Amino acid sequence: MVRFWGRDLPDQKRIEIALTKIYGIGRSLSRQLLQEANINLDKKAKELTNAELNKLKELIEKKKLKLEGDLRREIKTNIKRLIQISCYRGIRHMKHLPVRGQRTKTNSRTVRGNVRRTVGSGRKKAPAPK
Repeated sequence: MVRFWGRDLPDQKRIEIALTKIYGIGRSLSRQLLQEANINLDKKAKELTNAELNKLKELIEKKKLKLEGDLRREIKTNIKRLIQISCYRGIRHMKHLPVRGQRTKTNSRTVRGNVRRTVGSGRKKAPAPK
């Protein structure tokens, strides 16, 4: 496996897709970085040379992109700030509810987890008769 920016990139995938395994890099940014580094998009991750990997790393550092831990840390501090100032979005984060205006009567499983809150859902099964 190719180790890049603290992550193992899958060997068999095209480098355009493999770079998206790094938190903060999506398809469009991956494509843009590879074009600037003059690397073929169809190359497999295992076919990259050290020079190409170094070129990619230099591009990322030159653009001052926040990736992986730095980006996660920034997002966490933004959420903590929202909670601290008790704005609407912060309160929604506190209550583990959808933040961006989605409906909550149904379809809010992603944020709340797969919690069913109906009358019969949490009931224990009746013991078997003897």
